[in-house]
This record gives sequence, C-alpha cells and structure tokens, in this order.
Amino acid sequence: MLPEGWSGLSTSSENAQSNVVRRGFGLKAEIRESLVTDYHSALVEKIKARGNTLQVGRLTFRLAEEFGFCYGVDFALNLAYETRRKFPDRRIFLTNEIIHNPRVNLRLREMGIEFIDCSSPDPNKFSHITSDDIVLIPAFGAPVHEYKQLQDKGCLVVDTTCGSVVAVWKRVERYAREGFTAIIHGKYAHEETRATSSQASKYEGGKYLIVLNHEEAACACRYIVEGGDRQAFLEKFEQACSPGFDPDNDLQHVGLANQTTMLSGESLEIAEMFREAVEKRYGAEEVPNRFRHFDTICSATQDRQDAVNKLVREDVDIMIVIGGYNSSNTTHLCEISSMFKPTYHIDDADCIISATRIRHKPVDRAVEVFTDQWLGSGDVTLGFTAGASTPDRVVGEVIDRVAQYVIPNDR
Repeated sequence: MLPEGWSGLSTSSENAQSNVVRRGFGLKAEIRESLVTDYHSALVEKIKARGNTLQVGRLTFRLAEEFGFCYGVDFALNLAYETRRKFPDRRIFLTNEIIHNPRVNLRLREMGIEFIDCSSPDPNKFSHITSDDIVLIPAFGAPVHEYKQLQDKGCLVVDTTCGSVVAVWKRVERYAREGFTAIIHGKYAHEETRATSSQASKYEGGKYLIVLNHEEAACACRYIVEGGDRQAFLEKFEQACSPGFDPDNDLQHVGLANQTTMLSGESLEIAEMFREAVEKRYGAEEVPNRFRHFDTICSATQDRQDAVNKLVREDVDIMIVIGGYNSSNTTHLCEISSMFKPTYHIDDADCIISATRIRHKPVDRAVEVFTDQWLGSGDVTLGFTAGASTPDRVVGEVIDRVAQYVIPNDR
C-alpha cells in the first residue's frame, strides 16, 4: 500500500506510479508543536504587535515589515518534519542543505537526517542509497540528472522544491522547447541555479548561459552585437554554460530567467540589456522573434527587498541583517542596506560578542571580520531584517542578546 501523500506522478509513457511525494503525509497537526518550539519567537511576535518597534533603554529596535521565513521555506520544513514523523526508523537523506540557514540544518541533523554533498562531481555520490531509503530534495530543487538517478534507485523521494523555483523551471523548459537559449541571471554554483539550468537538458539541443552581474551580461551582449573571440568567451563562461555551447549560434535567440533570490532591479536591467543587444544586432522588427523575458523573482524575495529599502530610508542608525552567509537572498538584503546605512550581516546571536564588539561578514568579503565600537553611545535606532531562510527564533535571540549587553551599561 502506498503511503498517504504519494503524488502518483508518471515517470514513463506507461503512466507508471512515481516514487515521489510532493504534498506531505497529512501530519501537519502532529508536527506543529515541534516547528513552533524550534523556530517561533515570542519576542518577535511581541514586537510585531507593537508596530514592529520596541524601546529598550537607549536602544530602539525596528523590524522590517517583511522578513524571515517565506512560504517556500515553511513548505520545505513541514515536509521534512512530516517525513521524519512518518518514518521514524528509516534512513533519511537530504541532497545538500534544505535551506541556507545553519540553525535549521543543524536541527535536521539532530533529527537524524543525513546530508549528501551534491556539490561534489563524484558520479557515485548516491551509491549508498537503497530502495529502502528516503531522500529529501531541498527547497532549491535538484538537477534533472540527479533527480532521475534517485528515482531509478526506487527510493522514496520527498520533493520540497519551492513553487517559485518550479515556475522558473517551466520558463527554461519552454525556452528550450522553442529553440531559445536560457540566459539565467544567477550564481552558477548555487544549488537553485544548477537545478534551473539543467531544465534545458530536457529537450534536445537545449542551451543555457548563466550571467552573474552587469559585467558578465555586458560581455554576452557585446558578443550578440559585435561577435568576438569565441574561445575567450567560452573560457570566461566555462562553468556557466551548457555543454557544447556555441556563442555564434546559441545567442541568436535568447530567453531571460533568473535565480529567484537575485536583486530584482538588477535582473530587470540585465533583461533590458539583452533586449537592446538583440535589437541592435537584428533590428526592432526581429525582437519579438528572438527575445523572451518573464520576471521570475519570487514575491517573497521582492517583498523583503522592498521592506528593507523602505526601512533604511527611515529613522534608522544601524542595520542588522540576519541569515546564513551562503544565503543569496540574505546577501542581497545586506547589499541593499549597505548602500544607505552601516550594516552588519550576522548568521546567529553569538555574533554579538558584546556592546562594543561584533563578528560579521561584510558584503565585499568572503570571511567574517570583527568590528569594535559597532553600537556607539547614546540613543541608537537599530533596524533588523532577515533572509527568507532565517527563523524568527534567531531574530529574537539576536535582539535579546543586544538588549542584555546594553541594559547593564545604562544602569
């Protein structure tokens, strides 16, 4: 008998029963208390109830209007917790981190979920998986070939891929089906972008090119307009294009997509760069035949970026951005904030060492640094935001830690 929640999606022309679950096991009520205990914050709820503002001694704490867990993260964690509850004695694996937050991933390890490093090129990374095992696909999704390997093993695959990510996949698939190269604004090594770019492989001849920023987009756009050194182009994008990519042929028809957590404004600007390049090369009348674009930044990412943009323009002296250092959406919140106010990106409460010392990762640095006298003296208004993978509990612990260090000094 198939478990409750089995998706029943076909994997062959014979409509074979799939070994994939995407809707959970009907255990939301049973896991609710565990999720609340692990991730809820009474302090954050208290601050929200007071108009997102709290006064503590000389400090004023202000929360962004939107921050923290999004629907996709809630969905992924619900599926993970339901899976552990449904199968307490089965081996459960997770391909990479479920989301980019150290606290969350540590908790899953404590629950006995084993992590598989899928950043490794090892073709035998799934050799230890058997048909009796369960494998969780993270919120970022998984590349097409890895997904198929797991299905072929006959193990139960619990797919927590975010719906916003799936929406981008459908665009990339459509581009490939129609003979367009998918130009993906994203980070080529990021789990989500690896999974997204692989969707082009579902169709024979499907191609993709990943551009990180304006500079890389400009390079590709120049090639569209002027041509150039084919070998130099391929060397520059060696790890960011599909096998057999030929810029002379594969940039003639392009469709834009993006990693869902990128800066929305930058994605729109890059799309316009490619539209203009196509027009310059082929003429305005050819743009509809050679260019496609759909804004695929997820609404939660947009809401959080809009909220931090609003907060940093208000009466805030310092910004604290909370979230994993490898979290793309958190990093972009930090980038926005840093343009306006002194900003400290931290991943947990223990980064607040004292009222005079903080450990954090600047936008332009690959590692953490220490900053002294970060909080200053006198009345200070602190703004807080958190990435979509950051639990409210961590936000509450950071606020509580800052308050505890400062209040004794005020007495």
